[in-house]
Amino acid sequence: MKKIFILLTIVLVATSLQIESVSAQNNIIFGNKRDTTKVRKHPRSPFVIKRIDREINKNVFAFKGEIITGISASYGTLTTDDSDIALIIEDLKLGGSIVTVKPYIGYMYRNNLSVGARFGYTYMNGKFDNASINLGNFINGIEFGTEGIAINYLSNAYSFAIFHRAYVPLDRRGRFGVFGELELVGQYGRSKFGFRYNDEWSTSISDSYKVKFNFNPGIAAYVFPNVCASVSFGLGGLQYTHVKQFDAEMNATGTRDYSKLRFRLNLAEINIGVTVHLWSKKNEQKLKLKYD
Repeated sequence: MKKIFILLTIVLVATSLQIESVSAQNNIIFGNKRDTTKVRKHPRSPFVIKRIDREINKNVFAFKGEIITGISASYGTLTTDDSDIALIIEDLKLGGSIVTVKPYIGYMYRNNLSVGARFGYTYMNGKFDNASINLGNFINGIEFGTEGIAINYLSNAYSFAIFHRAYVPLDRRGRFGVFGELELVGQYGRSKFGFRYNDEWSTSISDSYKVKFNFNPGIAAYVFPNVCASVSFGLGGLQYTHVKQFDAEMNATGTRDYSKLRFRLNLAEINIGVTVHLWSKKNEQKLKLKYD
């Protein structure tokens, strides 16, 4: 009985291998487009090794050979009206804003895959002046103020980056998609920090040099056949910073170096962008067939 069972098992395995081999050969010979299974045989193995193509790149969001160019921007402000802390802090003058503009250009070296370069400019300013804190019924008898103290901050930064972006279409026609982007950034910035106490100002100036390796996922959608709108989210990464500090007369007062690895959503790195896809006549015909 045992010998019969072993014999039947060998026959079933051999039959299965033969059927798979014949099916693969038929797909190759007769050009069956529905079965994208690739068959190869290892030179030292009598068995057929099959590789299944899952057709991840079947849908195309952007074609090989396209040149993409566009711009992304972000803007944010901070005032005392944006926070409930103003309920316990009286006469507070606090405000600030941050503006970022990043034009870029790229090339689709394969379908859905691109490399490119990006320039960036970031402007930041902030101020703090004249606050008095009164905790009221929370903690009786505690009240203090900052009269005569003021802080001003101003910063301008310029950056250059190279990036690699991979799109994943979400529909068959490739109108909607998500993307993941890896970015290597070099940045230079100068900031000015002013501190006032009893009408006496103290000023310091800092030059910062940064190298960052970031991960920026996002979503994209075509609003016109060759114009794409996108939103990207900065999730952080690896960063190295070198800072040189000067006084108001630009005499060096010290340096500082630090690095950090952090992955979290940065609200200042939420960018809204518009991308224009340029293509040749050949790719224009491909797009026409895709939308038919």
